[in-house]
Amino acid sequence: MNAATLDGLPNPQRAFAFLTIGIALTMAVLDGAIVNVALPSISTELAISPADAIWVVTAYQLAVTVSLLPLASLGDIIGYKRIYWCGLAVFTVASFACANAQTLAFLAVARVVQGVGAAGIMSVNIALVRYIFPKALLGTGVGYTALVVAVSSAAGPSVASAILTVASWQWLFLVNVPLGIVALIIAARTLPQTPASGHAFDWTSALLNAVTFGLLIAGLDAFSDADGNVRALLMILVAAIAGAVLVWRSLKLAVPMLPVDLLRRPVFALSMATSMCSFAAQNMAYIALPFFFERTLGRSEAATGFLMTPWPLMTALISPMAGRLSDKLAPERLGSAGLLILAVGLACVATMGEAPTGFDIAWRLAICGFGFGLFQSPNNRIIIASAPRERSGGASGLQSTGRLLGQSMGAALVAIVFGLVAGGHTTLIAWIGAGLSLVGALSSGFRKTA
Repeated sequence: MNAATLDGLPNPQRAFAFLTIGIALTMAVLDGAIVNVALPSISTELAISPADAIWVVTAYQLAVTVSLLPLASLGDIIGYKRIYWCGLAVFTVASFACANAQTLAFLAVARVVQGVGAAGIMSVNIALVRYIFPKALLGTGVGYTALVVAVSSAAGPSVASAILTVASWQWLFLVNVPLGIVALIIAARTLPQTPASGHAFDWTSALLNAVTFGLLIAGLDAFSDADGNVRALLMILVAAIAGAVLVWRSLKLAVPMLPVDLLRRPVFALSMATSMCSFAAQNMAYIALPFFFERTLGRSEAATGFLMTPWPLMTALISPMAGRLSDKLAPERLGSAGLLILAVGLACVATMGEAPTGFDIAWRLAICGFGFGLFQSPNNRIIIASAPRERSGGASGLQSTGRLLGQSMGAALVAIVFGLVAGGHTTLIAWIGAGLSLVGALSSGFRKTA
């Protein structure tokens, strides 16, 4: 039977279908951060400067960002399984190309292609989850997806360090090849076929989308450069103009690439706003705390990684449970409670003093991780469930875009604080994060779901 007529997949097909989603999503999320650890080795081997080596990371991030919404739209047009499978295939082939790069130019191009493949995976993963799990278990499926993202994000530096301990940086990419092949085989056999709208692809909107989000992310990143403020403001200005044109164009279309039709729904728009606030708050802490641990407390890189562990560990433990609870309880209330707990945790971080013990740090970050995990799964459930079934691709693509924008906003705020404030960075950043969490909690509280 066609998956469109079924309420989810039967087991064991459901388990295998989610397994391929989990494998691919793990690879895509890991590759967003795993390469950071290897940049010194890549810089030395390819005989390039550290500044030029940053393009290995930037090329991937920009490619993912500008491709998410176009590929999500294409998923609505030709089916989510096709976009996912092709994205995974491109990602796998590009990973092999990255491992065999001999120059920066070749590696950067391969990373762009890899980023497009990753966007194919990320843009439709939540949409596919909607067809894999029955409606009564949608929160459970979303919770498992949040678990995969949380664990993958947290494990990036550790996985990179483990691989680099026994092998060269090329293996950071080569490990994707066998995993990708296995996931492709499972996906071909188990992923559900989804409806295809068949409407035309909007190339003009795709171009405006690339300019808007590409320059916006690049502009936010430019704030991290000491002399990049003017350049950053110019890029953000151009992005705003292109974005205004994109919104104006989207308002006239029945099925727009930028899902303004979904953003007109208060519950959807508020859920996106809360998601961006939460990821901005989290990324601010993730960036600022290692500086505090290493420069103020004098801890090693290994010790810093250990001190950061309670946050992602607690998130990983809570996300699946929060997803299951959102199938039974009001998800908007769970989301509000999660963000309030996150705000309390960040306030505790802000007041932990200049010489906290390991235990002082651990319980505070555990509270943050608990709140973040309690919020994410119910919020993602609302995002996908509040969109019409045939617009699942647009909702999925916008959810991933919102996550990236929130993370970039958080990084930009940290760069601004580091540049303008002489000391007490961690305290101020934690208070700002707590404030963002409270704003998100307030937005979440205004939501009314069916």
